[in-house]
Amino acid sequence: MPDDFPYEQITEQCFAEAIGPAGLGRAAYTGELKRAAPALDRLRLWHREASLPLLQLPETHDDLPGIEAKAEEIRERADDVVILGTGGSSLGGQALYALADAGFGPAAHAPRLHFLDNIDPRTFNHLFRAVDLARTDFLVISKSGGTAETLTQFLVTLAALIREVGEAGVGEHVTVITEPGDNALRRLGRDWAIPILDHDPDLGGRYSVLSLTGLLPAAIAGLDIKAVRDGANQVLQATLMAEQPAASDPAVGAAINVGLWRERGVATTVLMPYVDRLARFASWFRQLWAESLGKGGLGTTPVRSVGAVDQHSQLQLYLDGPADKLFTLLFADVAGTGREVEPGLAGDPALAWLAGRTMGDLLDAEQRATAETLAGAGRPTRLLKVGRVDETSLGALMMHYMLETIIASHLLGVEPFDQPAVEAGKDLARQYLARMPARHPAAV
Repeated sequence: MPDDFPYEQITEQCFAEAIGPAGLGRAAYTGELKRAAPALDRLRLWHREASLPLLQLPETHDDLPGIEAKAEEIRERADDVVILGTGGSSLGGQALYALADAGFGPAAHAPRLHFLDNIDPRTFNHLFRAVDLARTDFLVISKSGGTAETLTQFLVTLAALIREVGEAGVGEHVTVITEPGDNALRRLGRDWAIPILDHDPDLGGRYSVLSLTGLLPAAIAGLDIKAVRDGANQVLQATLMAEQPAASDPAVGAAINVGLWRERGVATTVLMPYVDRLARFASWFRQLWAESLGKGGLGTTPVRSVGAVDQHSQLQLYLDGPADKLFTLLFADVAGTGREVEPGLAGDPALAWLAGRTMGDLLDAEQRATAETLAGAGRPTRLLKVGRVDETSLGALMMHYMLETIIASHLLGVEPFDQPAVEAGKDLARQYLARMPARHPAAV
């Protein structure tokens, strides 16, 4: 990869020759790479025919001014923006927003964003007490327009808004994102004169982060959404131009994942970023991997872990528990960053090793020590290194994992874009709800 590529993938510590018998054998790896070649051909075909919107978005710029204009409209009138949605309608936006807000509020002149992706009643009660609804906007996101959780969130919010701003004012505080056609969310939007933006019907929710689903919240937060797509495009083009799967980082990652599962029974893949801004990215990855690959008894279980936090809660298991995991540690250049431990405050001999060091120095030492310790314990360990955590690098990592997931699905022989097993639970939940006694005469 060129020197200015947004990240570096290091895989040497995944192989048996480096870490011992728990590592992947070269013959098995070569076999998986060979089987990945048709997946790259299919990606090139989809890109050439423009039949998979995910592959067109990274190099598309003509929709960005409209997204940014909508974001500016919302920024001018709102102190808080609440995103109602779940799964792919929320996790990508959360991952991007983490670049702008470390948990203490966004940059000046940007509204606070709140992602409400569950239906815990207490959370909504606290929300309505915490924000001024007259200065709050809501994005309601559901691809199908029929997601039960999102519809319930919206209907509860709608009642609160009507009480606060009146029926005529609702449309000034809400934007709906859903696919074209007739669905419950779009009908509600029309009934209440709410602006409606189209979700591409051919773009699955967990693959939609590069569309307005992820980019509109990011733009509201003041992030550079073009840079997100540009980073994704660098990864996409590198894979489309790869003459062999070994020249594609996502194909290499897929081959290692599937090869370890097939040869060594490695059924868990742990993603462990070492910077807080990428913790939400790991949550986004977890849904992408699980819902795309877990079919027909196949797939590996994705686990979100965060360094250095989980060195104190999970590392014992990782090092001394079952040897059934692949670890991907996500590093950033943090050495020398952050505030320094003033030597005068670290006079105790037990603290001498911290004197004059920055917080970033300690984080860098710990991320490198964890990688070396895992490999030394014979645990397959991949490194993804980014120079800077920003819109470009995050867009690149997102595209990497979307491509890695699609290629892994080919190696496993599963369809990456559906999720048939979850429908049974949704149907049963509706049955349970229908059997409950009506709480209000209007519900009869």
